[in-house]
Amino acid sequence: MNTRRLTTIAMLTAIYVVLSIMTPVKVANFKFTFEAFPILVAGMLLGPVDGLITGTLGSFIYQLFFSGYGITATTPLWILPHAVSGLLTGLLARTFSFDLDFKKIMLISSLSAVTVTALNILALYVDSKMYGYYSPALVFGNIAVKIAVGIILALIYSGVMPRLLSYLKKQTGR
Repeated sequence: MNTRRLTTIAMLTAIYVVLSIMTPVKVANFKFTFEAFPILVAGMLLGPVDGLITGTLGSFIYQLFFSGYGITATTPLWILPHAVSGLLTGLLARTFSFDLDFKKIMLISSLSAVTVTALNILALYVDSKMYGYYSPALVFGNIAVKIAVGIILALIYSGVMPRLLSYLKKQTGR
């Protein structure tokens, strides 16, 4: 891994953490953020390993310092959604030979959003069972809203990403 690539991953990870902290909407277990954006950029620009690293490190730093929970028995479950998202995004981008247009980015972003939602629900379910606050309404009550918001964000990302990726490819020499 060269210095430019390492620096790009570090910057995308830092952007992820900042976007995670700057949550415009947070109600109970629902959080609307743009935190997935740098993970998608890492996967679509650099590939699956770099997407995985960005998602894992960004989630870990957020969980450790900013979530309010620190390290618990379920911390790996809360890190998993964005780690898998970075890996999945990179694998799908590689499948398309990193030749990504609006439709392909929409597909990748939507699949990532649904995956993150499913894994977050799993993490919430396990966490709530382990720590004794389980309620079906809390865990499963807003699945449709979470998926709808994920698709809306995927649309936004798909509108911005083609030009951004083109620019970043020129800057990073890819």
